[in-house]
Amino acid sequence: MDKVLIRLRMGSHDAHYGGNLVDGAKMLQLFGDVATELLIRLDGDEGLFKAYDMVEFIAPVYAGDYIEAEGYITHVGNTSRKMAFEARKVVVPRPDISDSAADYLETPVVVCKATGTCVVPAACQRKPK
Repeated sequence: MDKVLIRLRMGSHDAHYGGNLVDGAKMLQLFGDVATELLIRLDGDEGLFKAYDMVEFIAPVYAGDYIEAEGYITHVGNTSRKMAFEARKVVVPRPDISDSAADYLETPVVVCKATGTCVVPAACQRKPK
């Protein structure tokens, strides 16, 4: 199964804490979107996210950061699909230079990792395995 990658800029509306810090739950929302696409590709159905087995917040995310979230399926059961996710910061704003300055990070910064399980009921699976 291929990997799914989405990239999104964190806006001021995503900043939940002082210093424009973005809530870690935003990374889980991105992982949920990645999981949905993976399930649609595999099964033709959005499925349901059952549980995260592990979530690790590694580095802070701020409004203005560009985050790419990537995921892939690690195991396919009868109805369960285990997945692994990683979110990386790829662009950071540079307000010290100007209001519109930003840097592309040649080496992305891993900000969050997670593993989890989704379920697609057998009756909803439309694609042969």
